[in-house]
Amino acid sequence: MLAAAVDRVNADGLTVSLEHISLEDVIRDAGVSRSAAYRRWPYKDLFFSDLLKELATATTPAEIGARASIGMVKSLVEKHLDWLRTPELRHRLVVELIRDAATHDFQFVYESTEWRTYLALHATFLSLAEGELRDDVQAALAAAERGFTDRIARSWEQLARLTGYRLKPELNATYETLARLLTATSRGMVILARATPDIATSRILTDPFGTGEITEWSLPALGLGSVAFTFLEPDPTVEWNEERSAAASQTLESLGAGMFDTGSSGSHGS
Repeated sequence: MLAAAVDRVNADGLTVSLEHISLEDVIRDAGVSRSAAYRRWPYKDLFFSDLLKELATATTPAEIGARASIGMVKSLVEKHLDWLRTPELRHRLVVELIRDAATHDFQFVYESTEWRTYLALHATFLSLAEGELRDDVQAALAAAERGFTDRIARSWEQLARLTGYRLKPELNATYETLARLLTATSRGMVILARATPDIATSRILTDPFGTGEITEWSLPALGLGSVAFTFLEPDPTVEWNEERSAAASQTLESLGAGMFDTGSSGSHGS
């Protein structure tokens, strides 16, 4: 029944209340008997309390977006493997990865009803009455966020290792720090774009990060690129030789093998 109700919410979106979700419709969609349903949840409010906690785990949005994003990264790197041989071309490759992946991930979240539901829960869970339900929803959201942050942090760490980049030592930051700021930037733009759609549709011809190539940039890609290059720099200790090229190819082969797995509770984007 929880799975059937989540499907209905994801189809219609989440309102401040859940009154638009009919318990009788959920029972029918789930294919269970009314007597069994009411034994488990004698009152409608008890079912909706469990439904809120189920929605807060947000496993679906993370799983849907991850595979498409990693496929895009692998495809672009494989296409330009020769760019790994010089510092200038490696920088250009990192810029292109950010430009394409950030635009793709933003568009996915922006158009996703599941993600809209998840973000609505973040915005409105404090309107729940103080007590066990609000505490449980907050705990579920926190667990999901830890999963998202871990996934994004490991993705960027692996990307940096692949392309010979590192975190700037003087910032005393971690990939988790970078992941949190990237997430906040992206989600803030998603929320604003609902009322200001040109955030999603605007494109600018520019060369913001010194590649020598003027290309088309979305606003989300510019925002995420600015955050990323605040923290990342080429690693001066990396010597790009045959051994390093072989290691890069091996890293590329392993991309996606557990890269986005963060466990059963709350395993994004973009």
